[in-house]
Amino acid sequence: MNIQPYLTPYKYGKPVLSGSGLEGSYDYRAVDCPFVFQHNNKFYMMHVGFDGTGYQTALATSEDLLNWEHLAVILRRNEGFGWDSKNVAGTWIMKENSIDAPPTLKKWDNKYWLVYHAYPEFGYEEGSAKIGLAWTEDESLLEWHRLQEPILVPENGDDWEKGGLYKECLVEHEGTFYLFYNAKNTNTGRWIEQTGVAISTNLTDWRRYENNPVLKVSPDRWDAGFVSDPCVLLDGDQWVMYFFGYNYKKAQEGIALSKDLLEWEKYPEPIITVGNEGEIDSIFAHKPSVITHNGVLYHFYCSSRAHKEGDPTINWGTEYRTITVAASKDFF
Repeated sequence: MNIQPYLTPYKYGKPVLSGSGLEGSYDYRAVDCPFVFQHNNKFYMMHVGFDGTGYQTALATSEDLLNWEHLAVILRRNEGFGWDSKNVAGTWIMKENSIDAPPTLKKWDNKYWLVYHAYPEFGYEEGSAKIGLAWTEDESLLEWHRLQEPILVPENGDDWEKGGLYKECLVEHEGTFYLFYNAKNTNTGRWIEQTGVAISTNLTDWRRYENNPVLKVSPDRWDAGFVSDPCVLLDGDQWVMYFFGYNYKKAQEGIALSKDLLEWEKYPEPIITVGNEGEIDSIFAHKPSVITHNGVLYHFYCSSRAHKEGDPTINWGTEYRTITVAASKDFF
């Protein structure tokens, strides 16, 4: 199993995006869940902000992938259709699949398509989340129209996903749509999170793959609790899935390979590990978004460490949660 072309061992070591720390702002407490893409000759990062009440989704822009500026909140609370009006976390916009091509957005039916999940209650992942879809014809990517009903709900799933669905990745390949998502078996106590896929030909009618989950936890290993947050890319005739594993102590990045998008082989060890004490990712290094630019792989991920005096944000009293990046080539 050759994973060498997909490795990003060089850490930037500091945030590329942090929350504002401004009370009333969508990102008052933290930013999370990066999704990086290219559009109209500019880089964009869709991400989720947490303000202490719930999640909302925003865009930031960059010229160089390291310096990011806030653009706009695009999915807000108190909009939508009730089921998605308290929390709305956008995680993927359909784009080109190839790992070595520019990560530009891809249209279907003359629209751009964004997939998100929404928790039913205020708070931090409160209740069983459902998956929704939004579209836009707006080239500025600021005005999104949500479908009225969710496209995937936990109540219709198997036992492994009854606790809620989230962190989606939407891939179109040869006229078929593959919606990867992670889900938890319960939302009380200590749960297990694994990754499955649903399949569609029209984006509204979805069939869960009969052999879900396609990525399972490995008992007593670094990914014993979670295998989550799929980022699926195509390299020639091989599919690559970046994901994170969690053993209820550390969250770290891993990789799996597939020939058909359905049967996946996990590499047994993490490919990005948590940093040393005090480093930006000393608690969590997780939630991948990977692109190539000028022949270099950029692996964006959510980083967490213990809060220090002077940090702009503090999440749940103890954590500084930001977005950082690692690459296949040294930054310095």
